[in-house]
Amino acid sequence: MRTFDLTGDGPTGVTRRVDEAVRALPDRHPRALVERMGALTDALGEPAAADPGTAGPTGDGTAHALERLREVLDPRDRSAVWLTLAVLGTRLPTDREVLAASRRGMLDGPLGTVHAALDLIDTTRAPEPVRIATGEVVVDVHNTARTTFFTGIQRVARECARRWARDHPVTLIGWTDELTCPVELQGPGLGRLVDGAAEVPTAPRTRVVPWRSEYLIPELAAERPRTERLHAMAAYTTTSVGAIGFDLVPLTSSETAIAGLPAEFAGHLAAAGRFSRIGTISEAAAQEYRGWRTMLGGAGLPGPDIRSVFLAAEVVEPTAEELAASRDRLMIADLPMVLCVGSHEPRKNHMAVLQAAEDLWRKGHQFSLTFIGGNSWNSDRFHHRVTELQNRNRPVETISGADDSLLFSAYRLARFTVFPSLNEGFGLPVAESLASGTPVITSDFGSMLEIAADGGALLVDPRDDQSISRGMETLLQDDAAYARLRDEASRRDVRAWDAYAAELWDYFLDDAVAPA
Repeated sequence: MRTFDLTGDGPTGVTRRVDEAVRALPDRHPRALVERMGALTDALGEPAAADPGTAGPTGDGTAHALERLREVLDPRDRSAVWLTLAVLGTRLPTDREVLAASRRGMLDGPLGTVHAALDLIDTTRAPEPVRIATGEVVVDVHNTARTTFFTGIQRVARECARRWARDHPVTLIGWTDELTCPVELQGPGLGRLVDGAAEVPTAPRTRVVPWRSEYLIPELAAERPRTERLHAMAAYTTTSVGAIGFDLVPLTSSETAIAGLPAEFAGHLAAAGRFSRIGTISEAAAQEYRGWRTMLGGAGLPGPDIRSVFLAAEVVEPTAEELAASRDRLMIADLPMVLCVGSHEPRKNHMAVLQAAEDLWRKGHQFSLTFIGGNSWNSDRFHHRVTELQNRNRPVETISGADDSLLFSAYRLARFTVFPSLNEGFGLPVAESLASGTPVITSDFGSMLEIAADGGALLVDPRDDQSISRGMETLLQDDAAYARLRDEASRRDVRAWDAYAAELWDYFLDDAVAPA
């Protein structure tokens, strides 16, 4: 007959397993673990006594540190479990890890949770310092700090982070290469973020564990390891998470997205469902996010508070030298230049722009067409078509990696810009063109219609090539209509980055705003 053990290991068995796990740690890990235990105890309860008491298996105060931790750690408190895993394991835990460690602790006592945390330690690398960031404003700019290429999203993140760091005490962070724990950006990294060059990670860096803090995400955080950890932090701790909501394009126009992004984005939304606030870049984007939030009721979640904070569109006036250099680079004799700004992904609809341009060239219209952008997934057909037109001596070119000087000069030099996107959370090139005083042809719905409401834009149906062609023909031929749009553009109020960053900061840190 089979017999069953219904008693479990008991306190002695758990203590033994923890003792064995500590003994198995290599090199400097035990001493670093004792330091982390002290910091964890301080965060959870009363500070540990200065006397190390009974030495642990390595003679470094481990036993005393464990005893102090046992007194303040309640496995039923999942926020405390989360912090224990994050600090002792030196990486932010996932939802599954928090639940498993909590259940383990409820069966075996606090040391059961500690043992679960020890299992997370990466013993293949030297221990890195861990800092519990209590009561701070932590700004996550991981992707923005690592790249020299700036999409519209990264421009927004960079401009906000610069101003928040200038005007407030903040902690700017990236993540480890494995995307398991935030790390403080080092001095050179902070300069690179401000100057627009890439953060180059070096080791060791201080790992940051946010605790009872404000955590702001001004960029898109969609990588699965990162979002899984943000989800658990937002779900189990009192750290308030505020994020910029750019758009739901990977869901609403998934057929145009890079392979794998819709699935990754679903993980981002799972985490966002636990956030406190989402500040969208337009009212059109807010409507999308509110529709998504409605669906969260099926999972018993209220979802975040959602508010539209209209995006900035400030442009830098190019110098006379920059304008002259850009004119030499971009202009072809006296031909008027049509400008199209944005990455060459399918939803930007650049194939339709090429179709409209060829239609007009065949009708005898004289103009050049310049695309400025990059990050071009699913764009083989676009590049192939550009090459075909160039081989037929059509005045069309594409420029990637343009700096701000060339971009803002191009806006000034263009007769008009064209931006017939199929789906946008905002449409920054539309706003930037109008802020430069240059008319724009754009789509007649969504955020683009919202931006165009104050004048300077000619609206077209982006799914109708002839509508785009007629719009371009109007602004090439009809000088009266063109002059009217230029006048409207010149009269628009320009939303400054300072104003945008300040309004977003106030929204994220406003204690009067409760989750929806």
